[in-house]
Order: sequence, then C-alpha cells, then structure tokens
Amino acid sequence: RRRGILDERVLQTMNELPRHEFVAPAYVFEAYEDHPLPIGEGQTISQPYMVAVMTEALELHPAGKVLEIGTGSGYQTAILARLAGQVFTIEKFSSLATAAEERLRGMGFTNILYRTGDGSGGWPEHAPYHCILVTAGAPFVPEVLVDQLAEGGRLVIPVGDTNQQELLQVVRRGFDREIHSINYCRFVPLTGKYGWGE
Repeated sequence: RRRGILDERVLQTMNELPRHEFVAPAYVFEAYEDHPLPIGEGQTISQPYMVAVMTEALELHPAGKVLEIGTGSGYQTAILARLAGQVFTIEKFSSLATAAEERLRGMGFTNILYRTGDGSGGWPEHAPYHCILVTAGAPFVPEVLVDQLAEGGRLVIPVGDTNQQELLQVVRRGFDREIHSINYCRFVPLTGKYGWGE
C-alpha cells in the first residue's frame, strides 16, 4: 500500500495468504520480507511488491480465466486463484510443479489446472484467456502469447536482457496491441522455444 498498490482485492488477498507456507523451512523467518527467496532449481519466489504490481496490472475479474507461466512455489498461483475464476499454470521443473500442486491442493484450491513443460508458448488448447502472467524475464513479447488473449485481454510480462527487464502490460485490441510500461525489474530467465532457449 505504501508503495502505491491501490487494488484492495490484491492487498486483502496478500494480507490473508500465508506466504511462509510457500518457502523452504530455512527461509521461513524471511517469508514476509520484501525480497525474493530461493525455492530450488535456480528459481525464486518473487518479491511481494512485484507480486502485487503484476497482479494489479492484470486487472483480474472474479470470473476471469488466467494463464500463468512459471508456477514456481505456487504463491502467485494461489493469489490468482483467489481473485479469478480459473487458473491454468505451467511449470518447467517437475520437482517444483509437483510440490506446488500438492501444496495448493492441500490448501483447498480447486480452480487450478496444472501442466509441466515449456510454458513459453502458452497453453493454446484452453485459449482464449482474459489474462496471461509470465513470471520470468523474456527477450521479447512472444506473439504466440498475445494470440491466446481474448479481445481486451492483458498480458503482463518482464521483457529485456537477463540482467534487467521492463515490466510490460500488453492489451490485445483486435489485431493490434497496446503496450504500457509499468516499471523495471529483474526476474530469472524465461527458457523455452519462445524464451532464451534451453
């Protein structure tokens, strides 16, 4: 709230969701600090502020259909699942995917569909989506993801090099797209066919 997050639904959800349940025991004492934490496989649970910024930029609707690329610990997934109608989430690393699914099912989430594999090309079988969130830094905006948005749908994605990215909100308007810059950030690289490669 102090850093400019205005969406009360986002603030309330993050206030209620126990972030310490999504981090390794060694990092529990840091769970509510405003910085990323390692979760294994060279990946991280994002800084809470960035989670809030990205979630707010999606402009989620309670009945919305969301695609998340990069399940990670499942923390961002849980926030999406509380704020939207249905979440489709893809994780490259099977160890993280399995742990996240078990964690989220154990917390009672029933509106999430899981997939393990390369998420850089989205999940076209379930398109179109009202929102797509990419939780890793991409070298460019993959057109294949924009194509999976519904009319007026929003893609939130960090784009840049591997050291720094610009967080973008991309809105689909027919065959055109509006691009809005949100801020600068640093995420782990998006790997795969439409990312940085393997």
